[in-house]
Amino acid sequence: MLKNLPESLGHALVNQRAGMESVVYNQLHAHHATARLEVISRAFAFNAQLPVEYTADGDGISPPIAWSHVPADAESIVLIVEDADSPTPHPLVHAIVVGLAAEDGAVDEGALSSPGHEVKEGLGVESGRNSFFQQAWLPPDPPPGHGVHRYVFQVFALRAGAPFSHAPGRREVIEAILDRALAAGALIGTYERMSRADIAADADFAIDAEPV
Repeated sequence: MLKNLPESLGHALVNQRAGMESVVYNQLHAHHATARLEVISRAFAFNAQLPVEYTADGDGISPPIAWSHVPADAESIVLIVEDADSPTPHPLVHAIVVGLAAEDGAVDEGALSSPGHEVKEGLGVESGRNSFFQQAWLPPDPPPGHGVHRYVFQVFALRAGAPFSHAPGRREVIEAILDRALAAGALIGTYERMSRADIAADADFAIDAEPV
């Protein structure tokens, strides 16, 4: 969707970013300390680039995420994925999942619906609304020329409390986390859309490198 925006717009907005301090994980720790969850993915390492198949430049399916060290008194697990570098006042929400079992666990690859990918009945998860008001995975789609974006996969173990609405959005989830979080963890994956000049340079290099 954003790949066709002029690169000049991305360059103009390069210093306009929501900020890492605005993601839910850091909002929580600004208020009080919690126990730590370990969050990992078999698809990418901490601060490493997201494989293209999970982005708008590939198939756009949701990546696998796993967590461990859930406290015994937790009642449920919540996952929220935010773009800390979106050129918006608040981080762009790429996914919300609620109602996960309060135990060490995982969300499998493709467990969330995404553009062109519907999850088979019984295999999906209970999704909240992303920033496009969809109960789905919003594939990373940074503007050309805007630089590297950090996608923060945040997992929270919550104590018992009021149930979430049918499709909770960011505000409802933040309120529950700030009030009920017992433990939290985060994993950052990065993605940068190549400029058209870089793409052309790569193509020229590939042509030059072909054997004669």
